[in-house]
Amino acid sequence: MARLADLMHRSVFKAVSLLGSKGQGAVLRRYFDWWHRRPDPWHLSTDSYERRKYLTTLEQVPAGSYRRILEVGCSEGVFTELLATTYPEAEVTGVDISETALERARERAGNLGERVRFVHADLLEHDLGERYDLVFCAETLYYVGRGDRLRHASDRLGALLAPGGLLVLVHPWPESRRLHGPADAALSKVGERVDHEAWRPYAVSLYQGSTRAALDVS
Repeated sequence: MARLADLMHRSVFKAVSLLGSKGQGAVLRRYFDWWHRRPDPWHLSTDSYERRKYLTTLEQVPAGSYRRILEVGCSEGVFTELLATTYPEAEVTGVDISETALERARERAGNLGERVRFVHADLLEHDLGERYDLVFCAETLYYVGRGDRLRHASDRLGALLAPGGLLVLVHPWPESRRLHGPADAALSKVGERVDHEAWRPYAVSLYQGSTRAALDVS
């Protein structure tokens, strides 16, 4: 029943993607501000499934020095905070379409200093103006909707990568095969782990960008 409700929920957002990108963004902003009318609506800070998924995600990232890290769709900053503590030398940025969620994210990360920041932005419309060594996007792409919009979102994620940077996508399995498909076509896939044992299976897919400077995507 929970899985069926999950699929129905995402079907609504697929219909929303039939709007123009600006109209879609306006609907998503209003929806997620409403959804965050109460703190931590997805229980990201307390749910054992989410904690397991966060740790599994981090286990897939190769050891290395990552100077700039980005989380796209950061919500209230639970995983952003974990990234900041895991990589204490990095500058960490969280991006979300909901300003309500970001207000709580800033409160959560208040003791981490200026190296952690949060930006109110729509992935489909906003150019962050920076490139990152490590980019995470989890449980977000199904809100983008139909194929051309999904390809555009994937292009923008790829364009956020510094030369040789890593993109980490985390979405439900087997739906992840569709959601990660544009990245499969545009970037070099360097790893994947599927957790079949979780009540809601998910895939963690890793992609590496070109060693040359990324192209601007508008």
